[in-house]
Amino acid sequence: MDPLRILINTQTPLIQFRAPDAPGETEWEPDVDLGELEVDVDYRFSPGGVTRMVYPLVRRLVTERSCEGADWVSLNPNAPSTVRLGELTLHNVALDKERLGAYGKVKETIWSTIHGIDSPANAPDLFWTEEYGEYAFYNRTTAELIRTLDRSADFDVFYIHDFQQLAVGHMLDTLKPKVFRWHIPFEVASIPEEWRAAFATYLNSYDVAVVSTARWQTALQRFGHRGRVVRIYPYVDPKEYRKPTDSEVGAVAERFGVDPDARVALVVARMDPAKGQDRAIRAVARLADKYPDLRLVLAGNGSFSSAAGGLGLSKSERWRSHLESTARELGVADRVVCTGHVSQEELDALYERSAFTVLPSTNEGFGLVVVESWLHGKPALVTNRAGVAELVTDGENGLLFDPDDPEALTGLMDRLLHDRGAISEQIGAAGRTTAPLCSIDAAARAERELLAQAVEA
Repeated sequence: MDPLRILINTQTPLIQFRAPDAPGETEWEPDVDLGELEVDVDYRFSPGGVTRMVYPLVRRLVTERSCEGADWVSLNPNAPSTVRLGELTLHNVALDKERLGAYGKVKETIWSTIHGIDSPANAPDLFWTEEYGEYAFYNRTTAELIRTLDRSADFDVFYIHDFQQLAVGHMLDTLKPKVFRWHIPFEVASIPEEWRAAFATYLNSYDVAVVSTARWQTALQRFGHRGRVVRIYPYVDPKEYRKPTDSEVGAVAERFGVDPDARVALVVARMDPAKGQDRAIRAVARLADKYPDLRLVLAGNGSFSSAAGGLGLSKSERWRSHLESTARELGVADRVVCTGHVSQEELDALYERSAFTVLPSTNEGFGLVVVESWLHGKPALVTNRAGVAELVTDGENGLLFDPDDPEALTGLMDRLLHDRGAISEQIGAAGRTTAPLCSIDAAARAERELLAQAVEA
């Protein structure tokens, strides 16, 4: 089969550019070669799945000649219209501040409802709100840009990612194959009745839907998706992770104020109520007297939605403030460390410094941080509401708990802290053997086959 020409669409951009220093200031030329700019000065790679998953996949497909190149359309205020990065061309969609704010409100409503933070019974009649008009406008603007690009590039397949872009496929008037990847949980019960017809219409505009677990696959099929539904585990590239030296680990721990003798429970997640960091804080408070050397490190900052150069929403600051207030009220403020954004090198060091990791999310589409923990040979305590729980055999390669049971997480942490090593080593070693299921090697084979079948259908 000849190499494919692919159009990728995500809300979160691969590259976030430095915001202008003053309102109204224009910083960038319309067309920019990224090689002429300086990373961490002019721009940075977005944290999260776009950089961890989508970008490595595109590079892999180009390297092996399954793909001759790709165009990538994203929402990206304060960015050049076009950015060139090797065989990849990034196209950035910009909205004015008012439209961006209204779109962000709708996006957050969908996110919070799907993740169970807001009850479906309390969800507004979203599709009749003025703000939804801006969500539709953003999707339409994106679809029009994709259509314009297609007239010159003649793409073989369109690969649309996540719920923010759900309506794009419906707005693309083309018979070419469209693939949609749903990254967040898919529980029919969490989708309000008033939303279901629209969701079904949008989802059925795609030839193939990709989900992260067998559970979401079954749910989407029962929801009535008429196309193929494929499960492909989220993935990381193990080569991007390394074992830091003892001095590197010590330096990072000192930078964040972690005592040399402390035993560290590590949570890696953006600052969002769905991530459940408050549950970990409460567990530490219950164990504080028994284990005075216990420290909780919360690594992570906001997402693109919270970034000043992104949607500019304030939820990450509000959630971090809530977590810090909770720690003070429980008397463990000196035992909880919030690092903010960390580099990959710092993250590797924090994984190495930890005794174990915790994924306390109230609901989680997958949870690649568990895979990262496995790559470092660390035992992971995993909420049973995470997609990755599908890969966890309780007591063998991880420990499962109900995030709504206040004693469950406390008991598991107590078990590992009391054991001081043997159980942790066994679970961590078993996790290493599971991690390849979520490697880019496994995913690239599945994605390559998926795209080829979509084009040949």
